Amino acid sequence: MNLNIDPQDSKPVFQQIVDQIHFAINTGNLKPGERLPSTRVLAVRYDIAANTVAKAFRQLEFRDVIEAKNRAGYFVKDASVIRYKARGVSADKSEVHKAIRNLDAGILPSAFCKISEDYLSGDPEKCCVIHSDGSGTKSIVAYLHYKETGDASIFEGIAQDSIVMNLDDLMCVGVNGRVVFSNTINRNALNCPGEVIDALINGSESFLATMRDCGVEIYSGGGETADVGDLTGTVVVDSCAVTAMRKKDLISNSITPNLAIVGLGSAGQSSYEKTQNSGIGSNGLTSARHELLCQRYGEKYPETFDSNLQSNLVYCGPYELNDSLPNSNLEVGEAILSPTRSYAPIIKELLKELRQEIKGLVHCSGGGQTKCLNFGSRIHFKKQNLMPVPPIFRAIQSCSKTSWHEMYKVFNMGHRMEVYVPQKYVDVVVSIARQFHVTAQQIGVTEEAKTNQVTLEDCEGNIQKYKL
Repeated sequence: MNLNIDPQDSKPVFQQIVDQIHFAINTGNLKPGERLPSTRVLAVRYDIAANTVAKAFRQLEFRDVIEAKNRAGYFVKDASVIRYKARGVSADKSEVHKAIRNLDAGILPSAFCKISEDYLSGDPEKCCVIHSDGSGTKSIVAYLHYKETGDASIFEGIAQDSIVMNLDDLMCVGVNGRVVFSNTINRNALNCPGEVIDALINGSESFLATMRDCGVEIYSGGGETADVGDLTGTVVVDSCAVTAMRKKDLISNSITPNLAIVGLGSAGQSSYEKTQNSGIGSNGLTSARHELLCQRYGEKYPETFDSNLQSNLVYCGPYELNDSLPNSNLEVGEAILSPTRSYAPIIKELLKELRQEIKGLVHCSGGGQTKCLNFGSRIHFKKQNLMPVPPIFRAIQSCSKTSWHEMYKVFNMGHRMEVYVPQKYVDVVVSIARQFHVTAQQIGVTEEAKTNQVTLEDCEGNIQKYKL
C-alpha cells in the first residue's frame, strides 16, 4: 500500500491517510480481508506521528470500512458493506440506536414504536403513538423520471411512500382508531416547481382516501412545504403520524419461542393497488439507484448526488430508467419507483380476528430480514422457507455484487411484514392476506436461544446467520 502524504497540503495529514486508504478500498486496490500495515510501520515509512495514523484508522473504523481483529491489526471489511456505508447510509442505524439507548423507552419498551402516556387528554387508560419517517432517496429517482419525461405525476407514489413508512409501523403496535398525518416537503424550488408540489399533495390525499375505503381511518392534518434552496438539490418528503388508543389493545411484540412466522409478500398486485408492485419499498434506495442506473444520470443531473462521493460509486450501473428489468414485465424505473405497499388493510382485519393471538408484528423496513432481532428476548428466528426473491433485488445484487448476506440485511427480499402467531393460526393469517390478493406463507419459526439471532436460508440455498 502506497500513500502520497504532503505535509504542506491544507488537508490534515490524518485526513489524507483516510481518503487515500478509503479510495484504495473502493477501487479494489485493497481487498476485503486484507491486512493494513500497522500504525508504527506507516509512521516510520512516512515520517509522521503514530498518533496521526491511529486517528486515521479510528476514522476508517467509524466509516465501517476497516476493523480491528484482536491484536492482529486492522483488516479491510466486506466489500458490499463498504459500498453501502461509503454512500453515507446505514442498514441497521447502529449509531442512532446507540444515541437513544439511554432515553425513555416509553410505557411499553418491547413495542414496535415508542408508546407514550396520553398527555393530550390525560386519560390513564389510553396512550399516544407518534411516528416520523419519509420516502428517503426514492424521491431522487422520481426527480430523474420527472426531468427526463416532464411527468410530475410520478411524485404521487412518493407521497404514498412517506405515509406508508409511518402507517405500517403504527399498525405493528395494534392501532385500531383514527390516525392523523402531517407532511413536510423540503424542496429546491428552482428544480421542483409547483406541479411537483401539486402531485405530492394530491397524491397524499388520494392514498389516504384509498386506505379509508379499505376501512383504515387515516386523515390529513395539513403540513409544511419549505423552500430550502441549496440544502437539497431536489426534494425530500417526510411525514409525521399521531394516534391515540387504549393501552389494553396494544400489541406488545412479546415474541416467545414456539411461534410461527408468517410473511406477507411485498411484490405482485394487491386488490387495493392500481399497478403491479416490484416489492422495493423505501429502504436501500441509495444503493439501488446508484448500482442500477447508468453514469449518464450523474453527468446530466449533478444535483442528485453528493459531490464528495467517490466517482466509482455514483450511478455506476448499466440501466436507463426505461430499460426492461430482467425477468420482469416492468421497466427499471417502474420497478425502483413502485410505491411502497401498505399492509394496513390486512393488519386491520387480522386484528379484528386474532388480536389476542398475535404475539408480534414486525415491519421489515430498515434492517430487512434482521429487523426482528430488536424484539423478544433470547429468541432464535429461523427463516428457512422464504418467498422467492423479486427480480428488482436480484438485479441490484447482480449489478453491485453485494453478498447475499448483506442483501438480506438491507432489503426485504420478498416479504416486508411478519406476523407472529401460534402455529394453529397460520392458515387464518394466510387466508386473510389472500383475500386482498397478497401472497402469504409461513416463512419460519421461533426457538429458544442464548441471545437473539437470525438464521435464514437464502435464495441460493446457503445459510446466513445474524446476531445483535
